Amino acid sequence: MIQHKLWPCPLFLHICGALVMLTLLFAAGQLQAQTEGQPQAQGRALGQATEQTESTGLTAAAPLTTNSSGHKRDPYENWNRKVFAFNEVADRWILKPVARTYRAIMPDVADRGVTNLFNNLSEFSNFTNSVLQLKLESAVVAAGRFTFNTVFGLGGIFDVASAWDLPERPEDFGQTLGYWGSGAGSYLMLPLLGPSNPRDFVGFAFNRFVLPSPWDSVDSPYNWYARGVQLVDIRADLIPAEDLISGDRYVFVRNAYMQRREFLINDGKVQRDPFAADDSDDLMLDDF
Repeated sequence: MIQHKLWPCPLFLHICGALVMLTLLFAAGQLQAQTEGQPQAQGRALGQATEQTESTGLTAAAPLTTNSSGHKRDPYENWNRKVFAFNEVADRWILKPVARTYRAIMPDVADRGVTNLFNNLSEFSNFTNSVLQLKLESAVVAAGRFTFNTVFGLGGIFDVASAWDLPERPEDFGQTLGYWGSGAGSYLMLPLLGPSNPRDFVGFAFNRFVLPSPWDSVDSPYNWYARGVQLVDIRADLIPAEDLISGDRYVFVRNAYMQRREFLINDGKVQRDPFAADDSDDLMLDDF
């Protein structure tokens, strides 16, 4: 049980909530003015990635089809772009400034410790979904990682399991549905939640509300405080990767998400980039 004295007072939550609501209202107004003032441009610029880096595992991107608005996997692109624009405004005014401050004040060791701690909690999902996919070896790895990192890594602050040649094997219920043959469906950009599709959204909801989780042992609203810290930590870790984005940001994010999900569902055995031209090389996302 997380002690109440370790978390901010309720007044802090109310202030943050008020700021969030005001900023979202402003973002909605900005988005509406933008969409009403000019038509959505057709034929976006080609999205391209930079050469592979150790931090993200991203290789050079293949040219994308210029007719992105007519892509069969993204039939709702007009709506998705509007939601993407809203998310960009919300991120620029709320989440990104907080993440930048977090990176500025957090020592690297502490930042890595927070990331490791939340990753350790995710081993519950990795174990459960590995069992549901009949991946017994992955289930053993997840159980071993949680045990070693909890016992020898001070509750998960230090990732000793990776040092002992037990790397994380991420699994979620969206991957479980894909493993058993469920199709991804159309690409969706969800407000505040970001890129998804019907299969992954169902998987997200199932992971969040149905599967057992160590978060269930944390009383409300303190579990929301912890979730907020986790969100800020994830966003802060993504800031260096923004330098890789080039061309149309919407297309880049869409392609990165689709390729990453395909990579995970197929356990790294990606045969083809679903968004690249037929005569282009594949874009592999080992870790984005």
